[in-house]
Amino acid sequence: MTTSTPSPAVRAWRDHDTEARTLPGMSLGRVPLAADPGDAARLWAMGVRRAELDTAVDLAAAGPDAARAAVDRLCLVRDLTARAVQVDWDLRLPADGAERTWKVLSHLHPPRTLAGPDDPETALHVWRTRHYLCKLIWRQGPGFLQIRDRRWGDLRRFTADDPRYPGAVARLDRGVHHADVPADVLGELTAEHLALRVGDLAWWLPYRVSRWLQEAMAV
Repeated sequence: MTTSTPSPAVRAWRDHDTEARTLPGMSLGRVPLAADPGDAARLWAMGVRRAELDTAVDLAAAGPDAARAAVDRLCLVRDLTARAVQVDWDLRLPADGAERTWKVLSHLHPPRTLAGPDDPETALHVWRTRHYLCKLIWRQGPGFLQIRDRRWGDLRRFTADDPRYPGAVARLDRGVHHADVPADVLGELTAEHLALRVGDLAWWLPYRVSRWLQEAMAV
């Protein structure tokens, strides 16, 4: 007998507001996912403005399957955050490095619960009260990549004109084995907390902006 793993899914609503989503027609029910780059775009096109992940993002679990599942869900949270969709999700971090890791992820919509840091309630409060859209974004111009990072309280800008970077970012976007990215490129991105290692996978943290908070030139 074999046990099949349920396909990933979200519960979805057409409105952020807790009361409004109880009104007739606001619930879109359980929406299966394909775990591919089109998931967030499909949800947005359906009218989803609030989504609840079916299971926690567990970065403390061991094994390649656990790493793949965590990265797939992080991709969804990142891509929905870029569209200003509210995401109800839960995050579990390994105790070793948890204080740094939650800050690295603080450009994402804040989770509902957080486990791993020494004081998770304080960490979660800081995440919620200091979160805003466009905290960590990137864009691609002719012959360069630019990243703008505000996770640390100031604006840090990185411009990469090495022709290897666009290909590296394309591979990292959905999470890839770390050996599939040039070691020096991945080392630079990891040192600046622009790529995250999850087991043997490396994953691209910034998102491209889909909805601007204000004029693009101000961001």
